[in-house]
Amino acid sequence: MENPVKPEAPIRVHIRNTRWETPENQAIFTITPEHFAEAVRSHPDLASSLEPSFGIGADDFEEDMRSAEVLVGWDFPTENLAETAPALRLIHIIGAGVEHLYPMDWVPEAVTVVNNKGAHANKAGDYGLMSVLMLHNHVPQLIENQKSGFWRSLYSTPIEGRTLLVIGVGSIGSAIARKANEQGLRVLGVTRHGAPVDGVDEMATTAELDTMLPRADFVFVSTPSTPETRNLLDRRRLGLMRRGAGIVNVGRADVIDYEALSEMLESGHLGGAILDVFDPEPLPSDSPLWKVKNLLVTPHVSADDGDSYAQITLDLVFANLRRYLAGEPLHNVVRTELGY
Repeated sequence: MENPVKPEAPIRVHIRNTRWETPENQAIFTITPEHFAEAVRSHPDLASSLEPSFGIGADDFEEDMRSAEVLVGWDFPTENLAETAPALRLIHIIGAGVEHLYPMDWVPEAVTVVNNKGAHANKAGDYGLMSVLMLHNHVPQLIENQKSGFWRSLYSTPIEGRTLLVIGVGSIGSAIARKANEQGLRVLGVTRHGAPVDGVDEMATTAELDTMLPRADFVFVSTPSTPETRNLLDRRRLGLMRRGAGIVNVGRADVIDYEALSEMLESGHLGGAILDVFDPEPLPSDSPLWKVKNLLVTPHVSADDGDSYAQITLDLVFANLRRYLAGEPLHNVVRTELGY
């Protein structure tokens, strides 16, 4: 790879960490000076081109941003950002979703926003395969029976030959598609564009979703929250799913009507569900979702590597910084009009 063009002065890169509500999230998603130094050792060609600074919460944000050309973070003050950060040219969001920053009319004209697409694929692929295998082997029902001390043998066949529908075949959806394909499942995919994807046997557009849902034994949802995807799986579409089918959501909560889903689980129309995303989060202790029959709740852990998330993120940041310095197109550019 060619060396980047060395700027006349180091580029100011500001890492703006969030004050997370839980110590686990604080540990996983906080990028420290030590993390940055380790990334520099992995990308030595960029060492003399970057000048990092670090902040947390709203502390000194305006002062930190006066000369920053690159901002790395999750959430930050967006009002009057062009005036606050006149040198700003690149924002790297450390997650895949950017709906918390809607509407994105605050983005200065000279600024490009990129996200963390790709950071979640390996972990989410493992979780996705696990969740489909759990649904196939009746694990939600077995847990329900264990809670009530009820012995009932629920048998299942090998999963080979079953059909998985992946709604949202980005980096996460592609990862579960490949792993499911390796297990002998037939994989269907739905995206906005319907273009072919490796590991997916048949692709369709969102407009064709109604014809795809009845064909699936399992539905895996990994779409971002956008105006086009909110309530995508409403009561009517959930009703199109096969009786006894299972569903997994690792995308965003507002893509599925959880009230309708709960009713269909209670009635037995759907055989099981595994949900990893909610609104709000943390899921309140009095939420009725905790007690829905054959529903497993996981606390938004499907896609984040608990050991290496900060370093994976910085690898993506540094890859784009190299392209930025060389004047090349950036990876993972967010289309602000679409929201992903």
